[in-house]
Amino acid sequence: MKKEIYILSTKTLLPQQKQILLDVNMAVDDFDFIATNAKKFKLDQVYDNLIFTSQNAVQAVLQHPNCDQLKSKKVFAVGMKTKSILTENGFNVVAYTGYAADLAEIISLVYSKESYTFFCGNLRRDELPNTLKENGILFNEIETYETALTPQKIKHQPDGILFFSPSAVESYLKLNSINDELCFCIGETTAEALEKNKTKNRIIAGKATVEQLIQDVITYCNR
Repeated sequence: MKKEIYILSTKTLLPQQKQILLDVNMAVDDFDFIATNAKKFKLDQVYDNLIFTSQNAVQAVLQHPNCDQLKSKKVFAVGMKTKSILTENGFNVVAYTGYAADLAEIISLVYSKESYTFFCGNLRRDELPNTLKENGILFNEIETYETALTPQKIKHQPDGILFFSPSAVESYLKLNSINDELCFCIGETTAEALEKNKTKNRIIAGKATVEQLIQDVITYCNR
């Protein structure tokens, strides 16, 4: 009898996302290995252009009572989902990329004379702000949310693990180890976090969406 494939997701999946895996006879557990909480922040020092590299930052800004005053500004974003949320809520996204390093390069090459406010979380990565600093670009940062690690011990070794951020990788490894499990990563920065831990079985999603990552799980596990 063929062994049932056991998949662990390091964040809670939507019911319809989880069902895709269940429909191909996989066993699935999903837990939130990180928690995000919006912070209180002011919008009294916002430059002409806005930068968002995460959906969490967008959601935090959308909750601000003075959010509408930002909608006249140009926006630079990382991620299709981030762009979609911004556009759906009336923001003008003039450029977006899949990764923060690529966005930083575009800003530095094409929009270096502009000024920017970067809405971010407490664990934001350094690539984008460092590149802006190196190129003498005027910007500030507004911390809109906090990410906290919520590690938990996994009882049974999974065949595959879904990772959605470097923070989730860090949280998982606090109480668990990775041996020969397949690690499915939402993007390159998440995969890099695993590489630092000498994890070789890394698969990066063809497109940085949960749905694509799930399809990649099915494709690889059926080989």
